[in-house]
Formats: sequence, C-alpha cells, structure tokens
Amino acid sequence: MRALLVVNPAATTTSARRRDVLIHALASEMKLEVVNTEYRGHARDLGRSAAESDDIDMVVALGGDGTVNEVVNGLLHAGPDPERLPGLAVVPGGSTNVFARALGLPNDPVEATGALLDALRERRERVVGLGLTSGTPGTADEAVPERWFTFNAGLGFDAGVVGRVERERERGKKSTHALYVRQVARQFMGEPNRRHGTITLERPGAEPVSELAVAIVSNTSPWTYLGNRPMYTSPKASFDKGIDVLGLKRLSTAAVARYATQLLTSSPERGPHGRHAVSLHDLDRFTLHSKVPLPLQMDGDHLGLRTSVTFTGVRRALRVIV
Repeated sequence: MRALLVVNPAATTTSARRRDVLIHALASEMKLEVVNTEYRGHARDLGRSAAESDDIDMVVALGGDGTVNEVVNGLLHAGPDPERLPGLAVVPGGSTNVFARALGLPNDPVEATGALLDALRERRERVVGLGLTSGTPGTADEAVPERWFTFNAGLGFDAGVVGRVERERERGKKSTHALYVRQVARQFMGEPNRRHGTITLERPGAEPVSELAVAIVSNTSPWTYLGNRPMYTSPKASFDKGIDVLGLKRLSTAAVARYATQLLTSSPERGPHGRHAVSLHDLDRFTLHSKVPLPLQMDGDHLGLRTSVTFTGVRRALRVIV
C-alpha cells in the first residue's frame, strides 16, 4: 500500500520526537511519503494531489480537526467517489479531535496509530456521510465556494467563539479547554443578537423557522468534547444519515445558563431542549439566512461572516479506515 502522511508540525499534542515514532510505525507497514504542512490550506492542496494521483491508496492526517478538514476538502475537490478516491485515516494530534473520536478512535495518537495498523491488517473501513456548504443562489454569498465539513458547523454564537479562540491562538495562546470557556463568556457579553435572533431556516416542504439566535449543524454525535466529557447538541446525528440542526431562539442570561447545564449533562439520548430550542433530524438540504452578517465555522475553523449558507447532507461521501 502506498500512503501519503500529512503532518501538521504545529499539532497541539504531538512533539517532534513523538511524531517520529508514529511515522516509523506507519512506515513499517506501508510505502509512506511524509509531508509537513507549511501554510494554511497546504493540507487541502496535498489532499487534492493525492486524489488526482494514480498511485496513492490512502491519505493519513496527523493533526487536529482543522488538518483533517483540509485533507477532506482536497480529496473531495471534484466530488465524492469512495470507490475510486484514496481512503482517509486519522491520527489525532489536536486539542479536541472530534472527528477521530466520533469514529471510535483513541484520543491518544500512539494508541490511535496502533488501532489504524490493526484496521489495515484486518481491512476494516467504512464509508461515511459528510456535510457540504455552499453560497445560496440569488444572495450576496452565492459566489462563496463549496466546502465540506466532517462533524459540525455553526452560524452565529458558536462561530463567534471559534473566531475569538483563533485570534487568541494567533497571539501565542495555547488551544486549551479553559481558553474556549473564557471566550464563550466574552462572546456572550458582546453578543448583539442574543435576545432577538436574526436567522431563518428554510427547507423544502416545510414552514420556515425564524428568529434563531444560533444554529448548530451536526453531521455526527457528539457535537464536541470538554476534556473527556462528550457534549451532545443533536444526539441522533450520525455519519450514516443526513445532517441535524439545533436552533436556539433566545440567548438571555437565564437561557444560556439553562442550555449550558443541559449541554454538560447531555447524553446520547437527550440534548438541549425547551420552548426556545428547535431540533431537526436527518435533513438532506436546508438554508440558513440571516438579516445581518454572522460568523460561520466549520469543524472548528472560522470562515468569516455570512448572510446565507446552504447546507447539504451527502451520504456515502468518503471511505475511512477505522
């Protein structure tokens, strides 16, 4: 087997020595080409090159969710084709690693490498569904390019938190769960649309859902992790189905305290709920419109401000070695 290993040298939880050990372990089982990413978007470019190559069987992403997202967008730049395209394998190296953990991989990169090698020997793989976003025709954002996401996306509050975290990291702060918690508090204090939501969700054959303050889109469950604690916004979301949405119409102090408690105590059976919470399951396509530009995030990557985004759930999009 010929494999391309895409390494993010700035990955949060792997040192250079540890990465060398993992690389040697992988190279003992396959013909391995190793490339370190050097700029934002480099992993996407490498994934695209692998997709266009005739002799790459698998791409291994060693890094966090951002590295995985870039590789996936490179592999699927011309659309999904699980039978033809290289498979994807993940060795988690970030601070949260939602996609890898949702696949059932260990969060420790050494243990995950061992699990990957076992999967290769036993020829274990699965084809997963993914989410796809695009600019909505007839809107100011219609020219925005398509982009795939593996586990979640968000318009509004949670994307604002992601943007704040990215700015702190650019200033040299480490990506920790404490950093995220601080930025949640700061985003809440500065959130201008927390009492009167500006988002409307439209989908074929159904009445619009309006006045949402935040919309969280999930392709799998859990939504994210706080340390080792999984948090579920859409507990029924699955790689084998369409995409789910949790919309919240109020972000008052009392509402946020209630939703935060529900998130911390959420389970595979129940997520946030209440009079101002809207949960939709297994959707194929819908659009989020906002009266004002709001931040958009996908897989924990802040993508700027948007007023309209169309979401599509694409079943059987990518072959993954697990």
